[in-house]
Amino acid sequence: MITQQPFGAASQGQSVTQYILRNSRGMQVNILSYGAVVQSIIVPDKNGVLRDVVPGFDSVHDYERNYCFFGAFVGRYANRIKDGQFTLNGITYRLKHNAGRHHLHGIFPFKVYDGVIEDDALVFRFRSLPDEEGYPGTLDGELRYRLTEDNALDILYTAVTDEDTIVNLTNHSYFNLNGHDSGDILHHTLQMDAARFTEIDGEGIPTGRILRVDNTALDFRQPKPIGAALFSTEEQIAVAGGCDHNMVFDKPSGEFRRFAVAKSDKTGIVLTAYTGEPAAQLYTGNFINATGKGGAAYGKFSGFALEAQRYPCAPNFPEFPSAVLRRGDTYRQHTAYRFSVE
Repeated sequence: MITQQPFGAASQGQSVTQYILRNSRGMQVNILSYGAVVQSIIVPDKNGVLRDVVPGFDSVHDYERNYCFFGAFVGRYANRIKDGQFTLNGITYRLKHNAGRHHLHGIFPFKVYDGVIEDDALVFRFRSLPDEEGYPGTLDGELRYRLTEDNALDILYTAVTDEDTIVNLTNHSYFNLNGHDSGDILHHTLQMDAARFTEIDGEGIPTGRILRVDNTALDFRQPKPIGAALFSTEEQIAVAGGCDHNMVFDKPSGEFRRFAVAKSDKTGIVLTAYTGEPAAQLYTGNFINATGKGGAAYGKFSGFALEAQRYPCAPNFPEFPSAVLRRGDTYRQHTAYRFSVE
C-alpha cells in the first residue's frame, strides 16, 4: 500500500510530497519527492520493536543542505570524476566542479520530482538536459521504488539518451541497523562478495589500479565487525578516514545476485543487498556531522552506505568497465535491500 502527504516546500517554492510505502509484515519506507530521498526505513527487530534504520532529516530545508547525501538518488554520475572532465567520441566534456576541482554525484539529489503511484510501485520520471551540468545528450529516465512482501526495498532505474553519454545512478542511503539515532556502526558485522577494490589517491580519486583485498582492512569476504577496518593504519584507510572504496564484485556484471550482508550486534536486524551492477561503493560515514530526525546527533561512523554502481571515474580509465550509454540503448540498474532478523 502506498499513501502520500505534504512535506513542506523547497526553497524555490515547489511543493514536496512524502510517500509512505507499507507491506503486511509491518515494514514501512518513507520516500520524498525532493531528491527521491529514502527518508526512513522502518523494520521490526528481533523483539518486534519497530526501528528506523536510515539516518535522515525532518525537513526539506535540511535535505537542501544534504552534503552527506542521506538517502538520495544520485546522478547523472554517482561517485567521482577527476577534474570534472572526460572525453567521449573525441570530445572533451567539462562538468560542474562540486567537490573541490572534481565532480561528485551530480545534481539529481537536489531536484524535486513528480511521483506517480502505479500499482505497488512509486515511480519518479526525470529529464536531464545537456546544459544542466555539462553532460552530453538529453537523458530521460525512470526511477521505480517497490516495497515487497519479503521486506525488500526494490529499486529499478532505466534511462535513454538522444546522444552518447555517460550514466551511473545509485541510491545513497546510509544504514544503522541498531536504529538511526543509536550512535556508531562499529560493531555491525559486514560480509561482501568482493575480492578486489579500486585504489584511490589522497582525494578519493581512482588511480586506475584494481587491487586485491587479500591481507588488507578491506577484506570483507568473511563477516567481520566494520570497526575492525576503520582504525587500520593502512594507507588506503588512512587517506579516506575509514572505508570509502569501490568494491569490485566477483560475479559478472548484469547478474542480479547478493553482494553484501550486514548484521546488527544489538537488534538482530539483517540487511542483505542485491544488485546487477559490477561494484558498490562502501562508505562508512567518515565525515558525518549533522543533526537528524528527532534531533538525533549523527557523528562519524553513524551509518554505512552500500552504493551499487559502475566504477568511479570510469570514463577516464579505459581499463574500467564502460559507463557509456549509447544512443538507442537503454540503461538499466536493479538493486534491492532486504531486511530480516536473526
